[in-house]
Amino acid sequence: MPSDQSGNNKKNLHTIAVLVENKFGVLAKVASLFSARGYNIDSLCVGVTQDPSVSRITLITRGDEKILEQIRKQLSKLIDTIKVMDLMEGESIDRELVLIKITAPTSKRAELLQIAEIFRARIVDISTDNMIIEVTGDQGKLRAILDLLHPYGVKEIARTGTVALTRGPKTLKSSKN
Repeated sequence: MPSDQSGNNKKNLHTIAVLVENKFGVLAKVASLFSARGYNIDSLCVGVTQDPSVSRITLITRGDEKILEQIRKQLSKLIDTIKVMDLMEGESIDRELVLIKITAPTSKRAELLQIAEIFRARIVDISTDNMIIEVTGDQGKLRAILDLLHPYGVKEIARTGTVALTRGPKTLKSSKN
């Protein structure tokens, strides 16, 4: 998850999409590239594309333009990398899925259901004293619902990492696709 919860350095967050060969150890090589250079990955999401031999890595990292350029060049040099693209804010759509387990006594359920409805979230599990809410959205939406739910007693959070696609006709496709 992007660690922008304090609101600082949001402009230094960059979303990078990388197409790679879908092979054993490729993700470890990408992670090693970042750790060897002292860069942090704030969010990481990986999945197979429409071509089963190609995976798409979407990652969020921090840095100025010089650092971002170095990251792109280093990622491009990896033998299993097919293509690298910086997904610019405003030119791409990004979403993340979050599951939130919250304390939900009977007396507070109507309020919690109303919050979930406002954010187009779903209640995916409910027990005597707890509720699990599923919500998808951009960082602003997720931060807003978490801020509203915090006073009720957030017990646990699981996040997928951000996925993103460019707007319009521009695509990140390999020659294999």
